[in-house]
Amino acid sequence: MKIQILISKNSWANKYTAILKKNLKKYTKNILIIDNHIKLRKNYDINIIFSYFKVINKKFLNKSTYNLIPHESDLPTGKGMSPLTWQLLKNKNKIVFSLIEASEKMDTGKIYFKRKVYFKNDLIFDEIKNIQFYQNLELIKKFMSYFKRNKIAPKSKLQNGKSTYHKLRTKKDSLLNINKSLKSQFNLLRTCDYRNYPSYFYMYKKKYLIKMIKSK
Repeated sequence: MKIQILISKNSWANKYTAILKKNLKKYTKNILIIDNHIKLRKNYDINIIFSYFKVINKKFLNKSTYNLIPHESDLPTGKGMSPLTWQLLKNKNKIVFSLIEASEKMDTGKIYFKRKVYFKNDLIFDEIKNIQFYQNLELIKKFMSYFKRNKIAPKSKLQNGKSTYHKLRTKKDSLLNINKSLKSQFNLLRTCDYRNYPSYFYMYKKKYLIKMIKSK
């Protein structure tokens, strides 16, 4: 079995690549991690698209037999970018994770598995991402175990229902309102990536960045 894993250069998931490879070595030793879809190689069994920020056309998807995308929403609800963050910002703490087959149109592929994940209200960015990684890893391992036993993918089903979409988050989405309470903006504070997209506010014509750390 040959696996390639696609992760964007500036993704939070890069800190987990060693753990990802270690967990997948039980299925195969032939694992390649790349940061751009134009580097995808031909004749691979599985391509895992893990936190990748570009749309991939069919030419590159065809280089692997299966192209898996872990997505943190109850598809077809919540297609698009940063679905977990958008849901946490809406005070949701029970999130459905989906593992789907990639398609040219964003997040429209067939669904292999779903699982419900609970997020406590006091979690901050690194804790949220840690849960996100390991829960997605479990979905991927479930697929891999089935594929290794049967040499084919598990059964999948078409998405059914009305589609909704999340927009791409930008630095502007991390802006705090100084006229609102800290409590009312706590979800924004805790979901901001302080390394790449820190929360911030303006005061006295100056911009202030916030790094949020939980005390032990």
